[in-house]
Amino acid sequence: MNSIETDTYKVHFNSKGYEELNRYIDDHNFSKIFILVDSNTHEHCLPVFMSQLQTRTEFEIIEIEAGEEFKTIETCLGVWNALSELNADRKSILLNLGGGVVTDLGGFVASTFKRGIKYINIPTSLLAMVDASVGGKTGVDLGTVKNQVGVINSGDIVLIDTTFLDTLPQNQLKSGLAEMLKHGLIKDKAYFETLTDLSALTLNDLDDLIYESVVIKNNIVTEDPNEQGVRKHLNFGHTLGHAIESYCLESENKEQLLHGEAIAIGMILECYLSAELLEFSKTDLAAITKAMHSIYKPVLFEDKDYAPIIELLKYDKKNEHGNINFVLLEAIGCPKIDCLVSNDLILEAFSYYNKSTT
Repeated sequence: MNSIETDTYKVHFNSKGYEELNRYIDDHNFSKIFILVDSNTHEHCLPVFMSQLQTRTEFEIIEIEAGEEFKTIETCLGVWNALSELNADRKSILLNLGGGVVTDLGGFVASTFKRGIKYINIPTSLLAMVDASVGGKTGVDLGTVKNQVGVINSGDIVLIDTTFLDTLPQNQLKSGLAEMLKHGLIKDKAYFETLTDLSALTLNDLDDLIYESVVIKNNIVTEDPNEQGVRKHLNFGHTLGHAIESYCLESENKEQLLHGEAIAIGMILECYLSAELLEFSKTDLAAITKAMHSIYKPVLFEDKDYAPIIELLKYDKKNEHGNINFVLLEAIGCPKIDCLVSNDLILEAFSYYNKSTT
């Protein structure tokens, strides 16, 4: 696969990615290499990565706990302290080997340690490959509220090695697929429809589809790096999806959801809102709902769930001047930003979702 180049970083794939990474490290004469992993990628991915890394530069491994609940400032503090104790300086580099938690948190740590050291993302989950590792968004959660603290700052390289997907369970693959489905809904109906026919896909097809998703996201980010306009399109499904994810993370009565599982629900809900407010096709709404349910297990929402979910909407990063701003669809491939939605209509969307699961 050809590399994807932007003004600030390059995305390399598979074997070429390791060649470019080794060349980059040789060229920059780093004082020390730090590799950030979580407990899962330390066991399953680090040996593969180290077998490809060719350098005489001294390196250290820093491990964090795996899971969204550890995407916190407290974890950052532990990594900052480790970097300091291991004598990291401004000429050190941090390699983030992991899923979205590792790439988001590691990018934030690197961007703030000694006012910024270089970093590279090596995403190991499908979600991180097509979303978290591209575009320079870094950060951590505040309590259970998603991505409240962070900066936009790209690493110099993203290395996507799709063989790491062999280490993932099925639910993690489906979680990443949700972001790819979103890319189809905001940009390309044919791409969306290809992704929903999973039975026809091979592993080679998946490589090509990952590449296409990275291209879609990169084109949007390149046009609007600081999320003033079209980059907001990437938040489709996320306004309600993030609120649902946070609610399920903190609620004792709800099973925790993976990011993509929550975003899939958010996309159904926000397609319903689109149909009510923007005359989005009811036929497409039904087809999208059916496709999501064929991939993701349904979640039953009760009356007691709605108020705390709606309360969490106020933390969405697209909000301005006290308004909760949604990204909705006028049609597949035609998003509209800064849409205002009443609480009553949100409740109608949940009612539609619940009925669609039976």
